[in-house]
Amino acid sequence: MGTIVKTKEGSWRALVRRKGKYASQTFKLKTLANEWVVETERLIDIGAEPYKGKIQRRKSIGDLIDLHISDLLEVGKPIRRSKRAVLESLKKDLGAIRVSNLDRAQIIKYGKKRAKQGAGPVTLSVDLSYLRTILTHAAAVHGISVDTECVRLARTALSHLGLIGRSNERDRRPTEDEISALLSYFAERPTIIPISRIMKFAIATAMRQEEICKIEWSDVDFKKRIVIVRDRKDPRHKEGNHQKVPLLNLTGFDAWQLLLEQKILTGGHGRCFPYNHKSVGTAFRRGRNAIGADDLRFHDLRHEATSRLFEAGLPIERVALVTGHKDWKMLRRYTNLKPEDLHQLQTKPQLDEDAHIKLLAQI
Repeated sequence: MGTIVKTKEGSWRALVRRKGKYASQTFKLKTLANEWVVETERLIDIGAEPYKGKIQRRKSIGDLIDLHISDLLEVGKPIRRSKRAVLESLKKDLGAIRVSNLDRAQIIKYGKKRAKQGAGPVTLSVDLSYLRTILTHAAAVHGISVDTECVRLARTALSHLGLIGRSNERDRRPTEDEISALLSYFAERPTIIPISRIMKFAIATAMRQEEICKIEWSDVDFKKRIVIVRDRKDPRHKEGNHQKVPLLNLTGFDAWQLLLEQKILTGGHGRCFPYNHKSVGTAFRRGRNAIGADDLRFHDLRHEATSRLFEAGLPIERVALVTGHKDWKMLRRYTNLKPEDLHQLQTKPQLDEDAHIKLLAQI
């Protein structure tokens, strides 16, 4: 840990001895000396050379945002497009405010402005979460004095005003008639993109359209009938979140058979479904509008798939192996069980337990 001592002249002398390296600097203010010590120790810890001069004084919220971005780049974690958009919005509206002047009223004003611009409760909640992250990062990594309490108070006020909240859980499932109508529509209008097969594969595997369109043939285990979904969506760790998904025949569509059909089409090289996922979405919306299901989304097929897996008799932990959910509580809303459904379970043939255990043990 660095040391800070007051000189006879009234200034502050900061010294850092760490991992065989030494650095020192004199400052007029003790707060500047503290910031320099924290930043110098951080540089030494990551293998960089300590500062020879004084570090730049971070005065505004915009400075802290830039500092956060540069720190992430330094450790090889560039921010993604969605987060960058939020940070740009924060910098545009709050960037000029001095760190010491940021208060609850200014954040509430920002929230009201964003709401008038069309930002929903969930979007605004994300905005404030990132703002708090920026401030906490500056304090924890660089020792900059910030006030995070103002963000908490502003969030409470905006929540009471109804401008911040959680998203409503969507439970839309396509009906059997809608699925049949869509498959018929696409069958009668063949295109380069086999939308019907992609729809069936989505219902068979509970995969998102982007996940389906990025699977490589090299990720398919033909012996175990398993496919690796790389960097699968996760609230915390998307990068490196590779998951093995079994290709089953439990939802009314045979995932393995659909993949074999696709192999004939592609020759088994490159991506299994070599199409732009946005183009798939566009084609799906065209079809759903044509049959009059304007509120249906491609993602609802994932909901349908998950619900069918439960209806097929799989317990929640095995459904999670297919859907990729790490938090089992998130799966409860997909069960859609009704009291009258229990009568059907009394006569419905049960799945071969030993067969499923054997299959899942291979994953």
